Amino acid sequence: MEEQYLIKGLLTRNKVVFDFIFHYYYSGLCAYCERITGNQQTAEDIVQELFVTLWVKCKQIQINTSLKNYLFTAVKNRSLDYLKSEQRKSQKLGNLAAEQEFPENLSSLWFAEAELQAIVEKSLKKLPPRCREIFELSRFERLKNQEIAEKLGLSKRTVELQVSNALKKLRTDLKNYLPLFLLMHLLK
Repeated sequence: MEEQYLIKGLLTRNKVVFDFIFHYYYSGLCAYCERITGNQQTAEDIVQELFVTLWVKCKQIQINTSLKNYLFTAVKNRSLDYLKSEQRKSQKLGNLAAEQEFPENLSSLWFAEAELQAIVEKSLKKLPPRCREIFELSRFERLKNQEIAEKLGLSKRTVELQVSNALKKLRTDLKNYLPLFLLMHLLK
């Protein structure tokens, strides 16, 4: 049959022309699609969906090339869209799996951090009040030694010694927890 007649029949929903086009191109389109998708059932679904679209949206379709080129290009584009969609689904599933694992790990880290925080606070309470005050100003409020000295009316050297003494005591009290403490600070 002449191609212009087939295109015109397709665009006017001529059932005889549509059936002819379907039977003539279906197996070739399925084989082509299967080469792209790697799955026979998916290929058949894509080709069938193409023909459903051709029938339902016949008034919106513009065929500027040959019918064969139009059909094979449409199948190629649909196949590539399918592969992209599958890739996105796979990534989403991978992300979802990672998110499901993450809270468990995170909750155990939060528990470990909370436990570690309690141990640090307990160790800080053992420090003499002035030493603890200087250490907290240095480490928690991030003041420089000179600023602490001016604020408390002490020499810079006294502040340095108090911070050093506090660190020694903390190291001793936290020696069993030091790797966990480092891990917590690396994760922040």
